[in-house]
Amino acid sequence: MTFAAAWVAFPLVLGVLCLGCGLLAEEISRRRVSVALLLPLGLAFAIVLAQLFTISDLTAELAVPAVAVAALAGFGLSLPGGRLDPWALGAPLLAFALYAAPVVLSGDATFTGYVKLDDTATWFALTDRVMEHGRSLEGLAPSSYEATLAFNLADGYPVGAFLPLGVGRAIVGQDVAWVFQPYLAWIGAMLAASLYVLAGHVLRPGVTRMVVAAFGAAPALLFGYAMWGGVKEMLAAGLIALLAALIALVLGERQRPRNGDLALVALVAAALLAVLSASGGVWLLGLLLPLAVILARRHGARATARDAVVVGVLVAVLSVPLLAAGSIVPPTSASVTSETAKGNLAEPLSILQVFGVWPSGDFRFDPGELLVTHLVIAAVALAAAAGLWLLWRRRAEGMLVFVLGTLGAALVIVAAGSPWVDAKALAIASPPVVFAALLGAGMLAARGRVAVGAVAAVIVCGGVMWSNVLAYHEVTLAPRERHAELERIGEQIAGEGPTLMTEYEPYGVRHFLRKADAEGASELRRRVVPLRSGRPLRKLGTADIDEFELAGLRAYRTLVLRRSPVASRPPSVYRLASRNRFYDVWQLAPERQDSLLEHFPLGRPGAPAVRPACGQVRALARRASAAGGRLAVARAPVAARVDLTVAATGGDTAPVPRSPGAVYPGKEARFDATIDVRRPGAHIVFAGGAFRRRLEVSIDGRRVAGERHRLSHAGHFEPLGEVELARGSHRVAVRYRPATAAPGSGGPAFPLGPLYVVPVASPRVELVAPGSARRLCGQRLDWIESVSG
Repeated sequence: MTFAAAWVAFPLVLGVLCLGCGLLAEEISRRRVSVALLLPLGLAFAIVLAQLFTISDLTAELAVPAVAVAALAGFGLSLPGGRLDPWALGAPLLAFALYAAPVVLSGDATFTGYVKLDDTATWFALTDRVMEHGRSLEGLAPSSYEATLAFNLADGYPVGAFLPLGVGRAIVGQDVAWVFQPYLAWIGAMLAASLYVLAGHVLRPGVTRMVVAAFGAAPALLFGYAMWGGVKEMLAAGLIALLAALIALVLGERQRPRNGDLALVALVAAALLAVLSASGGVWLLGLLLPLAVILARRHGARATARDAVVVGVLVAVLSVPLLAAGSIVPPTSASVTSETAKGNLAEPLSILQVFGVWPSGDFRFDPGELLVTHLVIAAVALAAAAGLWLLWRRRAEGMLVFVLGTLGAALVIVAAGSPWVDAKALAIASPPVVFAALLGAGMLAARGRVAVGAVAAVIVCGGVMWSNVLAYHEVTLAPRERHAELERIGEQIAGEGPTLMTEYEPYGVRHFLRKADAEGASELRRRVVPLRSGRPLRKLGTADIDEFELAGLRAYRTLVLRRSPVASRPPSVYRLASRNRFYDVWQLAPERQDSLLEHFPLGRPGAPAVRPACGQVRALARRASAAGGRLAVARAPVAARVDLTVAATGGDTAPVPRSPGAVYPGKEARFDATIDVRRPGAHIVFAGGAFRRRLEVSIDGRRVAGERHRLSHAGHFEPLGEVELARGSHRVAVRYRPATAAPGSGGPAFPLGPLYVVPVASPRVELVAPGSARRLCGQRLDWIESVSG
């Protein structure tokens, strides 16, 4: 149901809303546009309208009904005029399919870019808050969610990109995480719709024009950003193309712009500023300055200056919410001009990536076939040059403004910006380049040079598809089941915070568990939960619960802990509230809060249970007896461990440095081992690390699990399945299958292993009288406590 709601209902709802808002924009401006342009225009209208309502906590919840009412008003006042060209529908549908494929073909309603970049977790947090409370942070308790919002919303971060997402999410009733990727694909479709209208100035309706628009909307770098959750880059590219389509409409009529023209230009400009804030001004200048020069030559400088003032005033009025936020320059965690600010990039990107072809599974790295890549890029450049020349010959001024103006703005940003900012600029500027190249191929074919045009089109489209197929093959898909479980847990413990997660899971603390005031020990947070060493947990890190200082731990009412075969039980003051497949939820027991006198953890990371020294046990027993208390002990189940470095029997594997028992599996890997089970009963199989491709586990020939797309940050285990085992020896077979046509099945391997087979048992606490403490000396224990009563 969630999959259908995300990939069918959500795009349809957005389509209806934006069509209605586009019709209303037509009525208000008294300016008719192409039917194909109504949805992109309605998208800009919805952004500006919703931003107006989300300026305040008092009106934020009115944003959704306001957009819905505007759409209804649009349908009530007008209906789309003229015949809809079927190819105009094909272009956005094809672009939507290209962007949707990595998630749709996985079969899960999830999102991409997991473990690559955590910005999407922030986008979820911003969408959640803005749609309910605007930019207000009133009433928020200290948490990672609150700290994330304070860094962004309080300092004027632009929220325009998230408003249509929030509106559509509210109407279909789905969590933002499940509709985020459909939203990106839908923006890609709107970009294609604008490009289709632009191409109509030089190409007739048909398959050529459809291909020009669809592939022009999916250049490799922009596609790569979409696979990282680059919603602002996607929307900026779409709004720039929409603005260019309006500019081409104005210039194509050879008369002074009417007030309706100016109003629509101002609307789209305000929407772009709502998405990009100050940096949107650079892109606006790239398009509007050449427009002003052309209009001044046609109609005089004075008339053009008056029109420019009108547009400026309208943009300022429509941008009042952005100005009222307190800053036109959004906050950033790194300098936007420093040459060393690379963000998540390995190195500055090659400027050649603006040509839309980069056959590498990860756009941050060079392609394997660099010579072939350069040859294809040269062909794209030649085709784009031919396209620009033919556009000049056709006096298609609006098209030239789009391509050259966008490239000029990108060059300004690249000249002054940091590598991280430059990469965004190249992504936004890449659609006009591919569009120009495909236009060149199409116009050459239309002028009788069919063979030349066909070859150029095949090279350009082939280069784009080659690049995007590789990106599709290496996409990192978020673990749907694990996040859906966090969503359920978040609803169950709402209002029962503060809550702690000891792993790095930004989507948990910034979004799914936000109602429980969650903090991540290695995340942006308000409290520091020190380790027993006195140091805080490093960024992206994870630690066992016994590695934290008890005083800092007890500040949290609820613990949401990733299940692991080598995890310690929390101190006895916490009780197990719920056990789920991936997470245990622990909560402070009111009757035990004052009972803990001393907590003595044993073991070490990866091996929580050891046999304590008798001297330690006796000393703790004496202190408990003096306080009139008892000892409390926790035991860890005995797990059977499979070292994959030893168990490898086929395929290509390499050991992981400083990770005993783990390997990097090659194209295919096979592992066989024998385990000894001491107690009969139900057992659960855990795999350490993460894996992209299908991992199959069988015991004694019985299949236990067959899973794929289980990604995590370092230091975690994935529960694979449960099986009943008798006492004695059992054969374990593990198969890591080769890459297939499935999304995300290629790319570099993650560390995998070791494997654990652990009895299924709820952790319990045993009370021991101080006088009987000696019997604990030879037993494997997780920890010992001194407790009162």
